[in-house]
Amino acid sequence: MTVRVLGIDPGLTRCGVGIVDVAGNRTATLVHVSVLRTATDLPLEQRLLSISRELELLFDEHQPAFVALERVFAQHNLRTVMGTAQISGVALLLAAQRGLPVSLHTPSEVKAAITGYGSADKKQVGTMVARVLGLAEVPRPADAADALALAICHAWRTGISGGTLPTAGARSGTMTPAQQAWLAAERGTAASVGHRSLKR
Repeated sequence: MTVRVLGIDPGLTRCGVGIVDVAGNRTATLVHVSVLRTATDLPLEQRLLSISRELELLFDEHQPAFVALERVFAQHNLRTVMGTAQISGVALLLAAQRGLPVSLHTPSEVKAAITGYGSADKKQVGTMVARVLGLAEVPRPADAADALALAICHAWRTGISGGTLPTAGARSGTMTPAQQAWLAAERGTAASVGHRSLKR
């Protein structure tokens, strides 16, 4: 059973979005990748609205089961941090409206998951993302590769593609149809295995 994860590398000028399907054997397949952009001369509220609308379309078109978002961390550039935080808020709201669980991952977590090295540079991350997804070229700009890396990292680190049950929604009874289908398939597989074991 494959699980679909939407990764978001938040940014006000450039917001990377990557969607992958990850199988139980950790094989990842590219579904969608793009970079949402807004002009710096637009009013803040219009920039947020523009990215919100584009993210909504992607959520509704691709129906991810899980969302991975880069965790906002302190930088010297306060303006950049504010833009990142604002877009993160938009993404969190859209996911919550759809009942989707969101996991926040630091850049070092993503780098370690993808390359095995928490201090890897963007070129190394992009190269590994292309290799994992079987792409002929590294996704560009870096925001695109980072978003895909987030999605892959989430599936690999949490084990959602390899049999670990989703915690958010499963306990509250508010799972989305995509999550319900995934969980039903996992339970069916487990039941099948158990039945075969009893026969032996």
